[in-house]
Amino acid sequence: MRVNSTALTLLVTTFNYCCSSAFTTGATRAALAFTSTTAFPYKQSIDTQRKFFQQMSTKAVEEDPYLWLEEVESEESLKFAKDANARCLEELGDPKTSGIGTYDKVLSVLESNDRIAYARKYGNDENGEPIMFNLWKDSKNPKGLWRKTSLTSYKTEEPEWETVLDIDELAEKDGISWVWKGSTPLSRKIDALSNGERVTRTLISLSRGGADATYLKEMDLLTESFVSEEDGGFTLPEAKTRASYKSRDVLYVGSDFGEGSLTDSGYPRVIKEWTRGTKIEDAPTVFEGEKTDVSVSAYMNDQRTRGGPIYEIRSRSLTFYTTKKYVRRVEYEHLLAADDPARNGIDDPEDFVQVDVQPDAGVSFVGKWIMISLRSDWQPVPDDKTYTSGSLLYTDADSFITKGRENCEFKAIFEPSDTTAYDGYSFTKNYFILSIIDNVKSKLEFFKLDDEGFHFVGGDKEAKIRACGTGAIDSTESDDIWLYTSGYTQPSSLSIGDASLIEKKESSKDPDKENESSDSYFVEKLKSLPSMYNSSDLEVHQKFATSEDGTKIPYFIIHKKDIKLDGKNPTLLYGYGGFEISLGPKYVSTVGVSWLERGGVYVEANIRGGGEYGPKWHQAGLKAKRHKCYEDFSAVGEHLIETGICTSDTLAARGGSNGGLLMGMMYCSRPDLFGAIHCAVPLLDMKRYHTLLAGASWMAEYGDPDTDDWDNFLHKYSPYHLIDEETPKYPPMLVTTSTRDDRVHPGHARKMVKKLWDLGKDKDWPVYYYENIEGGHGGAADAKQSAFMTALAYDFMWQTLTKNASV
Repeated sequence: MRVNSTALTLLVTTFNYCCSSAFTTGATRAALAFTSTTAFPYKQSIDTQRKFFQQMSTKAVEEDPYLWLEEVESEESLKFAKDANARCLEELGDPKTSGIGTYDKVLSVLESNDRIAYARKYGNDENGEPIMFNLWKDSKNPKGLWRKTSLTSYKTEEPEWETVLDIDELAEKDGISWVWKGSTPLSRKIDALSNGERVTRTLISLSRGGADATYLKEMDLLTESFVSEEDGGFTLPEAKTRASYKSRDVLYVGSDFGEGSLTDSGYPRVIKEWTRGTKIEDAPTVFEGEKTDVSVSAYMNDQRTRGGPIYEIRSRSLTFYTTKKYVRRVEYEHLLAADDPARNGIDDPEDFVQVDVQPDAGVSFVGKWIMISLRSDWQPVPDDKTYTSGSLLYTDADSFITKGRENCEFKAIFEPSDTTAYDGYSFTKNYFILSIIDNVKSKLEFFKLDDEGFHFVGGDKEAKIRACGTGAIDSTESDDIWLYTSGYTQPSSLSIGDASLIEKKESSKDPDKENESSDSYFVEKLKSLPSMYNSSDLEVHQKFATSEDGTKIPYFIIHKKDIKLDGKNPTLLYGYGGFEISLGPKYVSTVGVSWLERGGVYVEANIRGGGEYGPKWHQAGLKAKRHKCYEDFSAVGEHLIETGICTSDTLAARGGSNGGLLMGMMYCSRPDLFGAIHCAVPLLDMKRYHTLLAGASWMAEYGDPDTDDWDNFLHKYSPYHLIDEETPKYPPMLVTTSTRDDRVHPGHARKMVKKLWDLGKDKDWPVYYYENIEGGHGGAADAKQSAFMTALAYDFMWQTLTKNASV
């Protein structure tokens, strides 16, 4: 299953806005004339800048004098970080004491009790009442409370919560700054003690300070206490562990088992089958990949409630986008420990079969069907139809596994158009819900699932500028769904729906009532976030800029209704453009209080490299074509200036992670275009990125610097190597990262800043650096740290742009 874009909010932490397609009034034309003649100083250098990627000559990479900053927690590196932090706050001011108020506003949002407490069902109690679990953080519990309530109570305005795990209390007891990383429950369907009702055990993942590496602990949900090793509990020390239950007393585990057990990317290379009561060192290895793989995994997919079997799946991620999967059908008894008496007399399971699809295709199972999502064109049956990249197909899994794909009949649930893209799916007991992006707007379609296949029964008539996602409340028992919606100025809401209603209501609709609401699956709104900032005078539009090669690049913009096109509006442009991640409408309160309430304009660019138009949009910005991403982002910035929204002096850019690389490239290649830049948790040294932490896993995205890729194109996209000593002026830039980020190495940010400081002496190169000592790739470990980092960035950009506007 592909992840729905709604869930990506946690990965990219951004938010988009857009402006009307054209301005035609006389005042507007006058403003545009002013812009083109007076407020467009970078015009003189645009032709030179646009040749940047084509003309960049190969640079010899000398020995790196800043390698010492890659030693994450060395005394020298930490001193550099702490000294830089002090210098940053001295020059920019401490957000907590500056008097501006952004920190307090953001913290109040992050700790507000008005936030929606999203919950997950963990089975039913002895009376058949659904049990709902939630992780909650507030001012009293910054690390969080993992708590539970009944569904009946959850539906009320003031649910009665019972604490299961107090993470703050645990952190104090253990003397470790624990950060919650999730719970992996034991499926009721394979737990002999649950009677198919209550979840009795779960695996808890906790990290030190927010890192990706976690500690594994098992919790008994009946006693609500951790199961000790002495009592047979599954526990593992810190590592990038992947674990799931095969049955109550057996785990599939990939972790750091010592030399040779990890891939070059630092993820599990081997999978062990660990039986309760035995030592992990004695657990047999049941599956392994190559050292050059990204990672391996093994898991169960139980489709018995939808008429399918139990599938046992093993997977090798060869690259970030290619995978080899192996599958077999098993009986429940095959999941039990080898010495379990219930296995007596049971035949051995069938052999694993490699799933015969293209390596870049996604594969999953729903009922008796195998689902295949395409990232490249595919002809599954010789001399038959070729399905285009971005399609979602299905066929009978039993035939596919036993007879081969050439003997199967394939059907398409979705085939993309020029404007639409598959964005993921969810399913209930009897229905399949497809999420579609149409010109970066969301749309849901519903299908009935039966022995004959998937039958369309209804859905949204038109795509809307909103985030909209669904998820089954309990896909084994009912067709009830959660419905999540939000928009740029529309606070997030949580409702309950019923997938079966759409079929009933669609069949009873009056065909003449074209404007009848299409949300016919809606049952009741449960919770809604109140307006966390004043958006009453704001409007949202979608616009398009034209990139260097003529491609239309969509972007969203939000601004005041009476905006003046005088170029003085502080404007913040956000972008990501990588890994097929789609950006889209969502309500982010912190942006509202940090930028929009001040009167700023907020823009999100849907540049190539993302997934807004499917795999082809992503692939258009891969490797040697990476310059398209940067040209797209520049084109949106130029369009904002050309339409009078801002000038280069009042335009800021912001991005993190892959978006941090984007910021580095904007800094080096278009210093004329921006008045301020915030570069967060970035990749910047593309010569060594593959040697640092998880970097090797991204070579399918960027290329391999140890091959001709470096000379052919990668050196052109390595900001660390593109700093030009002859450039008299670079825009002010704030670089932020986290010491505990074990995904993108903090050395990228440290080395870039130190090099800029050393080369920029006596030059107009203002660079500020702040490194949070905790926080992981998200940059912060709790609400206070998040509020601090957010306020630091937004105050820096706002003060810089407003100062420029007044000159």
